[in-house]
Amino acid sequence: MVMVQRRQTKKARLSARDWADAALAAIGEGGGLSAVAVEPLAARLGATKGSFYWHFDHREALIEAALARWVEADTEEIIAAVETEPDPEKRLRRLFTEVTKPAGADPLELSLLASTDHPQVAAALRQVTERRIDYLAGLFTELGFAEDEARRRGLLAYSFYLGHTQLSHAVPSALPSREDFPAYLEATMDAILHRA
Repeated sequence: MVMVQRRQTKKARLSARDWADAALAAIGEGGGLSAVAVEPLAARLGATKGSFYWHFDHREALIEAALARWVEADTEEIIAAVETEPDPEKRLRRLFTEVTKPAGADPLELSLLASTDHPQVAAALRQVTERRIDYLAGLFTELGFAEDEARRRGLLAYSFYLGHTQLSHAVPSALPSREDFPAYLEATMDAILHRA
């Protein structure tokens, strides 16, 4: 008699990062922080609530992990990618080419910006804002601007990014067309880099 062995397909075990990424996706899809709920996320991941509780004690711990993942992916990884360029001006231009798009704002960032009343989100936004402005100020310092002026220009560049993000979400028709966008971005970078 030949025995047929059944092969059981084992699901890959979900990691805490899988849960954090799913939470970020849910936030970014327009659900805001209210979309970070265990049962819907478990269904999205094809997992059980037990998988969630294996990694997290409670929902706030998942929110904390998701925000840490956002800081890593949307700030630190982007900075690391542009740091491969040795020239600071080219690095700055590459950075803004990466983070500003002709149409469509990052819905996750917009959702987080709308949730500043949540203490964990407020802390993450403060961390990201300080890191991004410091990084930009460092680029302007490398370009030869005095420290105070480099800081002002870093803040100006970051304000441009935030304004662009908000406009591309709220009033995209106010921004240049996809065809005109590269020239618009180039002119903006030239203005920010201009020495009086």
